[in-house]
Amino acid sequence: MFGLETDVFILLFISLFAACAFEFVNGFHDTANAVATVIYTNSLRPTIAVVWSGICNFTGVLLGGIGVAMGIVNLLPVELLVDQNVYHSVAMVLALLLSAIVWNLGTWYFGLPSSSSHTLIGSILGVGLAFATLPENKEGAAVNWEKAIETGYALLLSPLLGFSLVIIIMFMIRRLVPAETKDQLFKEPKKNSPPPTWIRAILIATCSLVSFFHGSNDGQKGVGLVMLILIGIVPFQFAVKSDLDPQLLKGNISGIQQTIAALDSNQLTTINRARLARTRTELRELDQLVSNPTTDDKIPQAKRLDVRSDLLLITSNMNKIVEDEGANLSAAQLSTLKANLNEESGLRRFTDYAPLWVILMIALSLGLGTMIGWRRIVVTVGEKIGKQHLTYAQGASAELTAATMIGVASMLKLPVSTTHVLSSGIAGSMVANKGIKNLQASTVRNIALAWVLTLPVSVLLSFTLYIFFRWLL
Repeated sequence: MFGLETDVFILLFISLFAACAFEFVNGFHDTANAVATVIYTNSLRPTIAVVWSGICNFTGVLLGGIGVAMGIVNLLPVELLVDQNVYHSVAMVLALLLSAIVWNLGTWYFGLPSSSSHTLIGSILGVGLAFATLPENKEGAAVNWEKAIETGYALLLSPLLGFSLVIIIMFMIRRLVPAETKDQLFKEPKKNSPPPTWIRAILIATCSLVSFFHGSNDGQKGVGLVMLILIGIVPFQFAVKSDLDPQLLKGNISGIQQTIAALDSNQLTTINRARLARTRTELRELDQLVSNPTTDDKIPQAKRLDVRSDLLLITSNMNKIVEDEGANLSAAQLSTLKANLNEESGLRRFTDYAPLWVILMIALSLGLGTMIGWRRIVVTVGEKIGKQHLTYAQGASAELTAATMIGVASMLKLPVSTTHVLSSGIAGSMVANKGIKNLQASTVRNIALAWVLTLPVSVLLSFTLYIFFRWLL
């Protein structure tokens, strides 16, 4: 299959299986974030809640696009993803998967609402940093720091915004909702007794939204992980979207060349002049490729890895060049350039993609994982974050906030942690009820510790494993 040697094919199969296992673990690790309130408030029986959440997660992956997935892929340097040695790619994949799965399982076992997003991103950063230390990496390429910083801001700010937004919503409920209705909303759930129908409907709706947006964001991380595997191990099949006619690149190449012609290289910094020269070379190579006849109107397999490298480097270089003060491009020129680079009609439509079977595989893994493993973390979310038990108003406010935050992040193509957004929302609702003293210090400390440790631990794990596997393979 894919023309691979038997041992490499086995490694590919193991890698894809491990990616599905990661997404499966992600499903049952994060299930409580969506179903905690409906189970804890007796709005739905646990079995029904997790099955429904699994269906919503599955749907979210299918309909969520691939913007977040490509953000995950683009964290790694181009040089690492276009390595011709397949065993180097296997080392990358195994380091990513093992470090992510080990930390996810460990935090789940101890009932800590840790973040699968932090884990995966930390693992990717660790591999990139390890790659930077290797002697053959002469250019010192490590991590796409611009994308990493953007991702870091999203992961850092989302729980803080979630905490604050829930406090605002709780304040509005107390001020605007009639007294009788408010009394019902702020009651603690009675054991084995469902809430009033209208409250139950609200809680089921917010559970559904969190589940759907969890799939649209966290599910995309699994898609990105599988694409890293496919690009690394079988690049000649998956480095670029093979069913697109390379002739479509002609218009983009011409448009970018026109933008370059409008630049005065003497006005650019030294580093951007070098980037401009390299971009011209890459554009000539691409132009030559699309000018020659191709078989079946497809990019030749032997050229796909080189084409991917050229497309990504052209995009990266042009984005940096136009930020130079000496570029002096008009708004119309910048808009035209963006159109020729983007993933919809520009160069990136050839690199930013995922086959339907990959999306279905991850959707199924996440959906099935969502249907088990919920019990450990539901108790933490429902009873151990605050000193009082979760009320209907608190649960609905926290889940509405989580759904909003995750949905906006998916639109912006940024990964966020469902776990941390919801946990911070629950904490915010407890503070809104009776102040900061209403939080259970030990649980909050454990969650914060997991939040702080996840990134460095996963970076260190993947860094060490990558170096080990490179030595072994």
